[in-house]
Amino acid sequence: MPSETPVLTEKQIATEALGLMPESASLRQISEELAILAAIREGEADAKAGRVVSHEEAMRRSAAWTLK
Repeated sequence: MPSETPVLTEKQIATEALGLMPESASLRQISEELAILAAIREGEADAKAGRVVSHEEAMRRSAAWTLK
């Protein structure tokens, strides 16, 4: 039987991330790391809720941005 990965709280994720950073990390570096983790969590929630587009659609949209 496969073991399930425990679901971590957002505070646990942040604490783990902070523990991996060097002691010399600046507040800006810490806030950037936490912002990246927050964006990943939001993306995972969007994907789980079906709020996604295909690769082809993403490429079409990005091409439209560069042509403007």
